[in-house]
Amino acid sequence: MAIIDDRTAYGQGVADIFEKVAKENGATVVSRQFTNDKATDFNAILTTIRAQNPEVVFYGGMDTQAGPMLRQMKQLGLNVPVLGGDGICTVEIAKLAGDAISDKVICAEGGASLDKMPKGKDFRARFEAKYKEPIQVYAPYVYDAVMTLAAAMQKANSTDPAKYLPVLASID
Repeated sequence: MAIIDDRTAYGQGVADIFEKVAKENGATVVSRQFTNDKATDFNAILTTIRAQNPEVVFYGGMDTQAGPMLRQMKQLGLNVPVLGGDGICTVEIAKLAGDAISDKVICAEGGASLDKMPKGKDFRARFEAKYKEPIQVYAPYVYDAVMTLAAAMQKANSTDPAKYLPVLASID
């Protein structure tokens, strides 16, 4: 496999973990490349990777680079599955990759699928109606965290962390 990361804390971090676990499970990394989170031209990296003939490419980064990267992979004939973290699990990647998007893009999402959460579909509908944007993967978790923090402040009758943090710790 080949691994590319965008040198951000997220992208490099997820790529490092992926590489470590992949190697522990017997995978061979034929190329480890990096770019940055502003790049749009990946031809040099992808040409180097194509010469190594990987069976799969892992990308640690966000959809804004993964989309154009997928287009360039298609142009170079690098027709292998692309794996990634939740940074490429977005609706936008399909727009950014155009006809280069395929069923060969596999990404991991943290947490449960929104469709499998109790009232998840309702949450999605209300979120998208209010904000006029597709929901982001962590929105339900952030919502729950903020509501839990607010509940702790209400129970403590204070916004002073010294008073509400002990209450927060006791909320189940």
